[in-house]
Amino acid sequence: MPSQPVRSVRRTVCVAAPAHVVYGMLADAPRWPVLLPSYVHVERMDFDGARETLLAWEFQGGRVRSSRLRRTLRPQAHRVDFEQDDPAWPGDTVAGSWSVEPDGAERSLVTLWQQTPNAPANAPAGRSAGPDGLDADAAGRLARLREAAERWDRLDELLLAFEERMRIEGPAELVYDFLYRVEDWPELLPHVDGSSVREDRPGTQVVVLDTGAAGAGFAAGPDDGAAGFETVRLCFPHAGRIVFKETAPPAPLTAHSGEWSLVPDESGLTVVCAHRVLLGEESLEAALGAGALPVDARRQVRERLGRESRQTLRLAKWHAESPVRRLRQGRGGSRR
Repeated sequence: MPSQPVRSVRRTVCVAAPAHVVYGMLADAPRWPVLLPSYVHVERMDFDGARETLLAWEFQGGRVRSSRLRRTLRPQAHRVDFEQDDPAWPGDTVAGSWSVEPDGAERSLVTLWQQTPNAPANAPAGRSAGPDGLDADAAGRLARLREAAERWDRLDELLLAFEERMRIEGPAELVYDFLYRVEDWPELLPHVDGSSVREDRPGTQVVVLDTGAAGAGFAAGPDDGAAGFETVRLCFPHAGRIVFKETAPPAPLTAHSGEWSLVPDESGLTVVCAHRVLLGEESLEAALGAGALPVDARRQVRERLGRESRQTLRLAKWHAESPVRRLRQGRGGSRR
């Protein structure tokens, strides 16, 4: 049987960031969703200090695609070797490497090399879509990495992580059901005016939430129109988790990802809503007014997202505890 022809591409870009910073971003895959736009979620399955296996979900062309990444980290050489495949398409495998070379104290040359066999004609678009697709994919990934890395000296100001949590004395199944059924939120949550949900496969949701003037920007006034924000959600019911990422968050956010997680105990559970945010310097004044600084945006983002999370948690608590209260009252009534 003839061997399958192989396509390959090699691209290099100059990045205004030190080599160790760029390598650190490449190595720290769980942070990609807040730094690199296409990634929704990255889960580390195993890691021995040098070799790791990742599950990654990306949103491109309006679709969510999952893949498995096997990587070898070489910190001394500032190099990451990888092999990536799509579990749904056996044989659709991309192998390659990232390498970072110093170009002075605060500049780097970053090279992405990828190769893949020609995939079947019905394989998903992207790196399998012929030589032009492979080259475009490499160029896009390098451009997104460069944009993130060149903020390196300001990331402490621009990155924000926080969580809201609530204790609930009720069944975890009811809490998860409330969080999963996002199509019902307009009738229950004051900050949601409407929603649409597309679920191409079980547990993978593309949601558009209409949050009205409340979501039209952090400087929105009472006359601003409604705003619909698209969010990708990955639902893991057996683990009690829903991971989410906004695909185009409102200013002054450049990225917003997070997770709902249920932590059960003997008498109930704690529900945690975690947020990870990257602020956009270029949109601070447009969103918050002249003279706005990152510290102002951090405060307002924390306040608004925290308030909306608490509203959702309170409704989840009510949804889970009400049947328990009715059951207890019914039992009490039968004893009287």
